[in-house]
Amino acid sequence: MSIEVRNVWKHFGEFTALAGVSLKVETGRLTALLGPSGSGKTTLLRIIAGLEFADASNDPEWGRVLFHGEDVSGVPAGKRGVGFVFQHYALFKHMTVAENVAFGLSVRGRSTRPSKKEIADRVAELLDLVQLGKFGGRLPHQLSGGQRQRVALARALAVQPKVLLLDEPFGALDAQVRKDLRRWLRSLHEKLHVTTVFVTHDQEEALELADEVVVMNQAKIEQVGEPQTVYDRPASPFVIEFLGNVNRLTAGLAKLNVPARDVLYVRPHDVDIRRTRTGEHDLQVRVLHVFSAGNYGRVTLQRVTTGEPLEAEVPRDRLRELSLQQGDEAFVVFRHVRLFPKGEFFETDVPEQATALAADSYSI
Repeated sequence: MSIEVRNVWKHFGEFTALAGVSLKVETGRLTALLGPSGSGKTTLLRIIAGLEFADASNDPEWGRVLFHGEDVSGVPAGKRGVGFVFQHYALFKHMTVAENVAFGLSVRGRSTRPSKKEIADRVAELLDLVQLGKFGGRLPHQLSGGQRQRVALARALAVQPKVLLLDEPFGALDAQVRKDLRRWLRSLHEKLHVTTVFVTHDQEEALELADEVVVMNQAKIEQVGEPQTVYDRPASPFVIEFLGNVNRLTAGLAKLNVPARDVLYVRPHDVDIRRTRTGEHDLQVRVLHVFSAGNYGRVTLQRVTTGEPLEAEVPRDRLRELSLQQGDEAFVVFRHVRLFPKGEFFETDVPEQATALAADSYSI
């Protein structure tokens, strides 16, 4: 079941929550709506669900929501065939796990309500699917946060939804439980192939879990693409800054054979530290701090000539080889840089060119 949103605007008083947003989610895809608080991602999800409605328009092409080509813009949530999972579970405290999962089926009208046996069989099947087959008789408060979220997902799946929508599904859980549930949800999606859209502000979560990432900012979509594409080929300064740690160096002194540059960006893993100068464009730095726990160490550096901070991620073997100490002076080469001049984008992964551009940009 595909989902299409056409030119959706949504205002809450004077606040613009969505400003002409259009999006298409293909059948069977797992799509993440990613952005900071206030970017419009939850409002967009709720409009897809029918829990909110787009602003009215005289233009028939504005404010439309289509499921597999069928316009459902005016259809209430209960009739859209949507499964919705909230961040805080929204389970009925007085009902058992099995009763919670069965709820959507048991409250159907008599003509569409399955028999008690059919409901019981469906509930048992779903509890096995979410790895809670032995917990049907428990109450929600007797479960962990991760287990409650799986119950909420089973309840959403019980009604066999056309699409599955999740609003910050792991936001209330601790880091390790979130990681476990991400892997579990990805595995579940590969079994069911239900068209799924989930909201998150967690960049790692979106990049790890989704088939497609929709990056939102200030009521608009900044970029849509596969995780590797939006990470490697960011469409704007906002996208590269939002999708993980990045060094941001301010330009303004450059006289290059390319248009005037605004900002140069380099990821910490693209900063190569060297003990001695190896080329005319190497940047001289001073070591401020070395953090060596984990598979990769983090080294905080400072440009000697400008005082600008830099962070580098270095494999532990290389870190031991460098034997860096606070106060040491060293040199860095950039493996890959991205520059965002006004109205265009430029990048290079040729180390000599990358470092030369940086050097020219900062009058080294």
